[in-house]
Amino acid sequence: MKKLSFLLVMLLSVAGAFAQTKSLEFKDTKHSFGKISQHTPVTYIFNFKNIAAKPIVIESAVAECGCTTPVYPKGVIAKGASNTVKVTYNAEAMGAFTKRVTVKLANVAEPIVLTIDGEVIDGKTAATEKPVKS
Repeated sequence: MKKLSFLLVMLLSVAGAFAQTKSLEFKDTKHSFGKISQHTPVTYIFNFKNIAAKPIVIESAVAECGCTTPVYPKGVIAKGASNTVKVTYNAEAMGAFTKRVTVKLANVAEPIVLTIDGEVIDGKTAATEKPVKS
């Protein structure tokens, strides 16, 4: 019985070490631009709030390709404070796209992934349609 109790305590301790506490709460983590005009960059602003019990720092926000540029706060984000991660997509290549930005927080193992998608169409076609922008 002692061995079983000991194993149970060890298992719970290890599970607790790997459990991630929530630090940032994003209003949304995905945005669809719909149809956008070629050669016209588009931007979406992801809003978040620090819901951790202490200040946090975003170590990095990295896009999976050079066509997507994230801008994020470089300093300490106070407990309870709100801020943004701005993601701009350079709409040069025609066709559907899905791009991810990986946001890494200091002292948090699991990153947050923000996703944008849409379809880049010819500028002449887009002029007759209303693109969805933020």
